[in-house]
Amino acid sequence: MNRTETQDRQADTNASDRAVAVVLRHVAFEDAGTWGEVLEGHGFELRYLRAGVDALDAGAFAGADLLVILGGPIGVHDRDAYPFLDDQMRSIASWMSLGAPTLGICLGAQMIATVLGARVHPGAAPEFGFAPLSLTAAGRSSVLSALDGVPVLHWHSDVFELPDECVSLAQTEHCGAQAFTVGDHVLALQFHPEADPARIEEWLIGHAVELASHGVDPRTIRGDAARYGERLRTASTDMLRRWLRGLPRE
Repeated sequence: MNRTETQDRQADTNASDRAVAVVLRHVAFEDAGTWGEVLEGHGFELRYLRAGVDALDAGAFAGADLLVILGGPIGVHDRDAYPFLDDQMRSIASWMSLGAPTLGICLGAQMIATVLGARVHPGAAPEFGFAPLSLTAAGRSSVLSALDGVPVLHWHSDVFELPDECVSLAQTEHCGAQAFTVGDHVLALQFHPEADPARIEEWLIGHAVELASHGVDPRTIRGDAARYGERLRTASTDMLRRWLRGLPRE
């Protein structure tokens, strides 16, 4: 066997030994962003599922070691208009009932909160753009400490109440629940630490109608992405690495 064949076989073996992170995506441009490389570096193979396209039945997450639920422009209360949400929520509930590692961002965090019995509803005021979090005492001693004082990207008008038996980690003026954790295996984030500042234009284009409806000037977000983006990238990827290292091991 020549060297190339040996390398190829070793690569196949290494790939088969990798853990799997299923990433549930609602719109194409909201992907794992800056966190994709971190997840891969931690040994995960990323497998995307497209909400509303790929089947999300009870076995949708079979073989996964981690579920990442990303954001999107719809809400958990839109099930009549978007029936696939029923299957999606049942699949997430089934996964979480196993005590399996789960990470939710924005809509993903709202879905986690819903599964845990908390209410999701329109917030007192929408939040779009870069602004820092106010960490709770628990947040300052958690993985979110990496984000202390760092402007993060907010992109939501709905908010979630805190589920029972969770630990609140952060808040903002208009959103009393920005992040929570359940044990070491569930992390829910209302904000977007994963957004790649180099690709902010995709967000501005994809959410143009939403921004206009809330009177948000895309030039402000574009400028702040250039101003704060690299700082957020460094802090948020550090936060993710810490959380991954703390996941329960079998």
